[in-house]
Amino acid sequence: MPDVDATVAAESDSATLQQDGRPHYGVIGAVSFVHLLNDMMQSVIVAIYPLLQGEFHLGFAQIGLITLTFQLTASLLQPVVGMVTDKRPLPYSLPVGMFFTLSGLLLLSSAPTYAILLVAVALIGCGSSVFHPESSRVARMASGGRFGLAQSLFQIGGNLGQALGPALAATVVLTYGRNHVGWFGLAALLAIVILLQVSSWYHAHINQRVRKHTPEDGPRFPAPVVRHTIGVLLVLMFSKFFYLASISSYYTFYLIHRFGTSAKTADHLLSVFLLAVAIGTLIGGPLGDRIGRKPVIWFSILGIAPFTLLLPYVDLAWTVGLSVVIGLVLASAFPAIIVYAQDMLTNRIGMVSGLFYGFSFGLGGVGAAVLGVVADHYGIVFVYQVCAFLPLLGLLAAFLPDVRPPIPGIAATSRSVASPVTE
Repeated sequence: MPDVDATVAAESDSATLQQDGRPHYGVIGAVSFVHLLNDMMQSVIVAIYPLLQGEFHLGFAQIGLITLTFQLTASLLQPVVGMVTDKRPLPYSLPVGMFFTLSGLLLLSSAPTYAILLVAVALIGCGSSVFHPESSRVARMASGGRFGLAQSLFQIGGNLGQALGPALAATVVLTYGRNHVGWFGLAALLAIVILLQVSSWYHAHINQRVRKHTPEDGPRFPAPVVRHTIGVLLVLMFSKFFYLASISSYYTFYLIHRFGTSAKTADHLLSVFLLAVAIGTLIGGPLGDRIGRKPVIWFSILGIAPFTLLLPYVDLAWTVGLSVVIGLVLASAFPAIIVYAQDMLTNRIGMVSGLFYGFSFGLGGVGAAVLGVVADHYGIVFVYQVCAFLPLLGLLAAFLPDVRPPIPGIAATSRSVASPVTE
């Protein structure tokens, strides 16, 4: 199949599927379930930090470097994977990427030194760099035009996996030892089997699109509008994920240090927070389909500021309650942001998905490393006091234009518009 035909087919999937109007829930469910498995396996890394800290005698900065290694491996490669697959879709790259994750898990279970530990998490990051942009593309292809719903269903799989990972790690790894991390490789094997089926659908869909396509897609908005909008979205992503890094990487340490909870109790409470994040993700996409992406983004980021400012000064019960509210509200922004960016650049779905998923991973890694250094010098409580002000950056959402999803058959008209269409 010629590269140009494959690219054209992938770029125009959203318009065709809007015309079809029938979401392929089987495909969306498959990539969502694999997202659950993928992020469950990845979240084991964070969940066993207390174990690794004791075994390798690590400081907070070294803990942060583990997160940084994983997140940067994923974040730097994701936009590259997206750009490559925009030009030439590679459906069967999905199971190949999951093989990297499997290799990383097996190495993580037996790594004898800190350096080998970093190699293991880097391999897991490489698997993530392939999975996220391509699976996000598949979810959009199968959405039937309900882009926000499809992204929410896809993302909630990851959020549920992140919530289950710490609980399973607390039950298995923290109880029986690090060598039992290898058992999570069974989840990777299951994911590979499912992704082989998804890749088959993806490949068949591209072939069908090549036969039916008539060239019409291109940039929907002028380049200055796109640059301005993407820039604002990335700043909002910084606010969201830098704050989330303070919880996802250090919440267990915060609870142990501040309230004297056990490691197992702290891991279970981390799972409660991550479950709230999953529910917020499920709400955000469909809500954006109904009322528009901008109101969801505005409220979800800026709206949590009162709760984050209060969090460092309350007791354990209030800490758990406020963290649940924060996770629920803040998470609703991500599917809205992803679909908003995809609607701006429908001819660069892979690149946009890889950029934003990769940027979120990179921010999580940088945030974990920076906050680890701060925690070593000033204490973990100080980290939460400073990060509490990050959601105030949500005020920048005022500079976002409202953007409609693409409408089939009017691509040329959209490209001639001097400013975004309001909802």
